[in-house]
Amino acid sequence: MKKIITLMIAITVMATACKNPTDMETTTFKHISPKEIQDNPIQMIGDDWMLITAGDKDNFNMMTASWGTIGNLWNEPVVFIFVRPQRYTYEFTEESDYFTLTVFEEKHRDILQFCGTKSGRDYDKIKETGLIPMFTELGNVYYEQARLVIECKKIYADFLKEDSFFDKAIIEQMYPNKDFHKVYVGKILNVWEKK
Repeated sequence: MKKIITLMIAITVMATACKNPTDMETTTFKHISPKEIQDNPIQMIGDDWMLITAGDKDNFNMMTASWGTIGNLWNEPVVFIFVRPQRYTYEFTEESDYFTLTVFEEKHRDILQFCGTKSGRDYDKIKETGLIPMFTELGNVYYEQARLVIECKKIYADFLKEDSFFDKAIIEQMYPNKDFHKVYVGKILNVWEKK
């Protein structure tokens, strides 16, 4: 009997120790193809907003974004994201080969509001918002509260250029300090939606 109890304890300890942080994907999220994303991208990005997250499990940051694009480029499903150099997330996006986009239900609007107005340099956004970080098999960060997660690999980046704007009013309105966004094109590697 003692041996059976010892064996059961050992199995329980091993199962706990081996629990993969990505296990949540199989119970809470389902993997889908980029072509199966049902959202209207203009509404999803422009109205619902999203979090851009870059970094790894030890050091990452996220920011709210309402600008971006989902589409097809170079025969690949891609996203375009825009990050200003003064944003704390910029450092992480520059250093990492990957980033994630996380979309939430409306009930989490306060999280997006906070992450869009407060800097990770000054605040612990995880602590302040209650976001629960999770990790893909590649080690990229997403959040348990998400309804949709898009994992991307950077394939191109460059700054918007002043002399490339045909409509100069955009510069006056959006870039009076000439702090142009850097555009990152990310190949969509994985998409998960909440079950």
